[in-house]
Amino acid sequence: MAVALEFINVLVRIDAIRKKYPGGWEKFLLDYQEVIGAVGWYDEYLYREGAMSSEDISYIIDSWIENGLDVYRTVDGEPVEWLDICVTEMFGTTLKCEWFCLTEDGYGAYMKGTEPGRLVGRGSFPEFDDGKTVEEEVEDLDTDNT
Repeated sequence: MAVALEFINVLVRIDAIRKKYPGGWEKFLLDYQEVIGAVGWYDEYLYREGAMSSEDISYIIDSWIENGLDVYRTVDGEPVEWLDICVTEMFGTTLKCEWFCLTEDGYGAYMKGTEPGRLVGRGSFPEFDDGKTVEEEVEDLDTDNT
């Protein structure tokens, strides 16, 4: 699958969320349940959150830093490459980012080395191959942990 892109997008590697976000993917789903389906959505590999202003994007980036993700690599104190997240706008990425690809039409992004498949976005979220909604996914996680 691929995640739909809108005006300004913050793409986050789900493997990084699983490893670094306090409480992992399960806690992330609970913490972001009001965002998912509105301005955020995900496929198997990428979580996408977006905004229409650079100020809002800065807030999103700061949140990922606070939650333990490695946001970018610097050289001489200047950011040069995205690491666990990547900011992409209508005209491309704001820094070097080699772990995702754009769909042929440019309206979606998917993890490099995978197939784009179906586009997941505001109108189609939250369906997975297993057909579960976010609420069902979280419910299953709660059941598994009891």
